[in-house]
Amino acid sequence: MAVIEVRDVKKSFKVYFDKGQTIKEKLLFSNRRRYEERVILDGISFDIEKGEAVGLVGHNGCGKSTLLKLLTKIIYPDSGNIKITGRISSLLELGAGFHPDMTGRENIYTNASIFGLTRKEIESRIDDIIEFSELEEFIDNPVRTYSSGMYTRLAFSVAINVDADILLVDEILAVGDAAFQAKCFEKMLDIKSKGTTIVIVSHSLSQVEQICGRTVWIDKGKIRMDGSPNEVHPKYLEYMGLKRRNTKTAPKSQEVKEENQEKEFFAEITKAEIIGEDGTASCKYRTGEKVTLKIYYKADPSKLDGVLIGLAFYRSDNLNCYGTNTVRERIDYINLKEQGEITCEIDKLNFVKGSYRLDIAIRSKDMFAYDYKAKAVEFTVYSTIDEVGVAKLDHKWTFD
Repeated sequence: MAVIEVRDVKKSFKVYFDKGQTIKEKLLFSNRRRYEERVILDGISFDIEKGEAVGLVGHNGCGKSTLLKLLTKIIYPDSGNIKITGRISSLLELGAGFHPDMTGRENIYTNASIFGLTRKEIESRIDDIIEFSELEEFIDNPVRTYSSGMYTRLAFSVAINVDADILLVDEILAVGDAAFQAKCFEKMLDIKSKGTTIVIVSHSLSQVEQICGRTVWIDKGKIRMDGSPNEVHPKYLEYMGLKRRNTKTAPKSQEVKEENQEKEFFAEITKAEIIGEDGTASCKYRTGEKVTLKIYYKADPSKLDGVLIGLAFYRSDNLNCYGTNTVRERIDYINLKEQGEITCEIDKLNFVKGSYRLDIAIRSKDMFAYDYKAKAVEFTVYSTIDEVGVAKLDHKWTFD
């Protein structure tokens, strides 16, 4: 059952070059009211099912946040239809409606009522809101005395405890300190597990991969790609990398049509395999087994300007189990030859039993994809112990 239905939605804004601000300026300088019409969304259509978590990605200005504001009915489309079934909670402008001279507790009542909660509903969950915000000591102080971090934590705590059917999130998961961010992320996963429909706008693809099972890529006001994060994100990163490279090299007046460019050869992953402890490549490994990943490649060293190698392990249900790259591990310089192999030793393959796959990428430092191999290696992990989860933690029992 679709709880969000978007049909051929279009939205544009007037951008004035030199708009008069006062009545006098508007009367005397009417010729200043020149503007251009900018199309932000151009015929967007999609459905989101109940309980689905969807990420919206795209470069700045492509229309992601405008789309969320349309879904919340902060603004309305020029044409097309949006149908939404259920109560909405939106985390767009945290703290909108907070009054600086009111206490944190008073602002909870005001802000929660904006989300549609009755006073009785607010009173039944105000203790949970205050506890989640970790502001018990300051909750009866005026909000104007709060730091910016305290302010956003309180606002997030209100919005996240509304128990909405649909949650719309716009780039606000970096709230507070590291511990509170982790707490917010866990809360998002908990909300998802309860069947809440979630739509997230984020430039953090790893966040989208961990929360969402679907990504919608918006480019120049249109949906460019709609599918699983594993399918969409590599294409999006390649596009953004190519866009950055073209921005550096092309004249500003020259419009670069990335989709029409013939792909230039830089590097190619020709083969990848995982070698087990017995010295042979296989598709089945024991939990905790020492393995060696071998990546074979061809390259044109004269064209490579900074190289990183990226790895991403996924479980069969598309859960991102582990990801890293050489830049994150502070390996600053990689010298690729015309052909060769890259070796990565994994002391313990500490996944619990299940089916997994490995995606491998050779990229430039600005994330342009020289080559990306999805499902470069597919393998199974087995164990004699019936463990659950993703990773096996090395441990030892002691009983006195």
